[in-house]
Amino acid sequence: MVYDPTDARSTLPTATAARKVEGPFSPPSHVKFYDLPPTTADGETRTWYGRSQHLVIGYTDLVTPTGFTVSDSSDECAVLIPEEGATATITIDGTATEVGGQTLTFIPPGSAEVRFGGRGRVITIFTVRSGAAPAEPANAADYAEPRPGVAPLTSWPEPVGGFRLRTYDLDVPGLSQPPFRLFRCSTFMVNFTHPRTGPRDTTRMSPHTHDDFEQCSLVIDGEFTHHLRWPWTTDLSHWRADEHEQVASPSLTIIPPPAEHTSQATSDGVNHLLDIFSPPREDFSRMPGWVLNADDYPMPGDAS
Repeated sequence: MVYDPTDARSTLPTATAARKVEGPFSPPSHVKFYDLPPTTADGETRTWYGRSQHLVIGYTDLVTPTGFTVSDSSDECAVLIPEEGATATITIDGTATEVGGQTLTFIPPGSAEVRFGGRGRVITIFTVRSGAAPAEPANAADYAEPRPGVAPLTSWPEPVGGFRLRTYDLDVPGLSQPPFRLFRCSTFMVNFTHPRTGPRDTTRMSPHTHDDFEQCSLVIDGEFTHHLRWPWTTDLSHWRADEHEQVASPSLTIIPPPAEHTSQATSDGVNHLLDIFSPPREDFSRMPGWVLNADDYPMPGDAS
């Protein structure tokens, strides 16, 4: 993996680790919501869903009130409101809690009623195995069969004090280089990066790989080019051509292991991409101070 020396990821133990790779390899899944009819519509509000092996991710353009019901989910799910203007009212066991914009809320396993108000964008995250996603994802056919090389979803320990509604402010500094704001629950991790203005500096790209997990890259502003390259093995039939996929917003790209990849912001305006991983990334989690809610969610082996 190649990182600029000023990039904190250059200090990750996995940055120089040797690895053995074997095919066959999966292609990425590019879900360009802006080219697709909405999965669901409620008044003027439109919602699209895409999926990875372990997650279903929703993007809602909120204009008129809408919501969904979670019925006896086996896993936590999440509501992310990236800016002010939209709100969510989450009702659990008859108790309603309102959360505002610029927040990430983890909803505990079980049943819940979620209603959105105001205007803006809302992102929802569910595990596939929970059965809690409100609708079929647009790229469901890409996962008619499990993808090779993706490790099973294993839950991390329960949060300190047990499962409950937990809301985190997104308007926090996080890391500076790279501009990460990392949060995790028991089954996935959200990297709410800081938005950037203008194209990426092409002398400071960050090509890297993941051995056994997918990266869900959700573009909510601007335009990006996802650069992907697969390893060559001794079996020619497993080789894949390089890809340089241009996407606008909103869109969801699922990057498979072990593709080498990096994403390049290309718009002159604001470019904003979020990354979501399931299960949570152990390498990021082992870096002191990287995960902003690490005190709430123990790592495997750390639960007391």
